Amino acid sequence: MKSEKCRTTLWVCLCIVAVGASVYVGSAGAKTTSYSPVAITEDFETTMARMKAAEAGVMKRQMDLLNERYDLADRPAPGVTMSRGKAVQQGVRVKLPSGITWQRLSEMTPEQIRDKGLFPKGFLPLPHPNHGEGGMVFPQFVIDEINKQEGRDLTRFDLDFDLPDHFLPEFPAAIFLTTRPDLGDVSQGKVVTIDNYYELFNGILNPKQLEGLRLLVTPFPQQQFNQTEDRRSARPSRGVTCFDCHSNGHTAAPTHLVGDIRPQQFRHRLDTPPLRGVNIQRLFGSQRALKTIEDFTEFEQRAAYFDGDPVIATKKGVNVLERGSQVHFMAEFQALLDFPPAPKLDLFGKLDPDKATRSEIHGQDVFFGKGKCAVCHTPPYYTDNLMHNLKTERFYKPQMVNGRYASADGPIKNFPLRGIKDSPPYLHDGRLLTLDDTVEFFNLILETKLTEQEKKDMVEFLRAL
Repeated sequence: MKSEKCRTTLWVCLCIVAVGASVYVGSAGAKTTSYSPVAITEDFETTMARMKAAEAGVMKRQMDLLNERYDLADRPAPGVTMSRGKAVQQGVRVKLPSGITWQRLSEMTPEQIRDKGLFPKGFLPLPHPNHGEGGMVFPQFVIDEINKQEGRDLTRFDLDFDLPDHFLPEFPAAIFLTTRPDLGDVSQGKVVTIDNYYELFNGILNPKQLEGLRLLVTPFPQQQFNQTEDRRSARPSRGVTCFDCHSNGHTAAPTHLVGDIRPQQFRHRLDTPPLRGVNIQRLFGSQRALKTIEDFTEFEQRAAYFDGDPVIATKKGVNVLERGSQVHFMAEFQALLDFPPAPKLDLFGKLDPDKATRSEIHGQDVFFGKGKCAVCHTPPYYTDNLMHNLKTERFYKPQMVNGRYASADGPIKNFPLRGIKDSPPYLHDGRLLTLDDTVEFFNLILETKLTEQEKKDMVEFLRAL
């Protein structure tokens, strides 16, 4: 009992010093609060030394979880690549409980799976690399490129990114513009930053759009990257840019925690979605309460950058954008970002039978029929712009997973599937590493009982979108 009490006290203390903490200690003991601590009593050097010392243990715990859940091997699909040539990973990577097959699992009811504890761990919510701490975490290739171009360091001293590079989008990503489809990929193979945006886009964009892009690659203070003593960068930082996460108007798959849920253990890990195709989307933000890309752009700077805490935002240097010009300019550029070409699709978003393979055609039939996918993912962009609650909690009992309380996902946005092979990992928190995992997940959750061939052909169809 004494050791358990010590562990509980330690957990509370860690939450107190964590950014986005939901617990504080007062005269009556532990108490929950919606606010992060503002006045930090521990000096920066002590904080950094303490968190650096804990980093190895934090990352070992997370990597042990990933290896328990997934097959993390680099196993690309032959001949299948993203827009600029990066290999697409193949195969179901979620590991099954011992003695269980996917076929047997699909024949069981959700209640049977829950009561017997057979829900695959890789289908449970994926925690942040350090869920109690949270915050923006970038893949190393993003950190290296931004440091090379700008001398701005996105390294965190307390933790690292967790998913292997081969499960992430290609970097640099291709850029396609709705206004200039004749140009194809306009990225020139470069990562767009404040150093090169002008030379890349002058003469292609109008002055408003060019100014919007400048703001999208300009660093502004953020929760972990700023000048205060509760930052998570070794040096005081100018901050982050929109395109640090949404690299080249797409995504590099950095992670974060959503800012709109409390307490900390209920916050969802966030898999950064692409900005491609935002012109056809109607819901934005982690809980999709924002109705325009303008709303989203302003919300990010005022609140999401600071874990949804305007008090902390004021302390760290919130960037208040001018709605009538700056927000509009940023949104106008984002609305130009197009999906990648899909040469096998016709005007209505369906496969051209003269261009598609037999497997892809069969996968399309399953998608619109037995698989029930088109109930939510309607062509030509394969979204209905709504929220849907999959009620995955039917399949498992509530449990703590590395600081994340897995109980329910709630309603999640139905993202477009156009260009889906370019933006792994999948689902709102990145828990599904491949399209094969995604098909297997929805086959179980929707109880569609697809055959092995139907699932294989569905993956082929998704790769053609």
